[in-house]
Amino acid sequence: MKLILREDVNKLGDAGDMVEVRAGYGRNYLIPQGKAMMATEGALKQLERMKEKAERRAELTIEAAQDMAERLETTSVTISVSVGEDERIHGSVTNQDVADALDERDITIDKRKISLDQDIKTLGEYTATINLVGEIKPQIKVWVVKQ
Repeated sequence: MKLILREDVNKLGDAGDMVEVRAGYGRNYLIPQGKAMMATEGALKQLERMKEKAERRAELTIEAAQDMAERLETTSVTISVSVGEDERIHGSVTNQDVADALDERDITIDKRKISLDQDIKTLGEYTATINLVGEIKPQIKVWVVKQ
């Protein structure tokens, strides 16, 4: 039985692939779960249209990410923290703190996309990398200062 996968199926294929499976597996699991559809002429044409739309959306996403990357490259954030003896921070500065500081500058970035190059436990200048889309990973300066 020939099917077109609508979504990634483990050990079978990726979304958009045409696969050959046993009739029972396709009829009783893949099709009812919405993971695949029969490979008819109409379905193949629909698949081509869906791929074209996905490519156009991906191009727009990459363009927006490049614009955001240019904006982020020129941005630095300052985070003020309370310190104890020897200028050591109580706790540490996290990616959530960096996301909050960016949000104050009207730049909304999910904290899971921010990675700090090292643990921030003292005052100083650090670098954070933002994972936007694919290989677009701008870096921002993070200044940690005394409150």
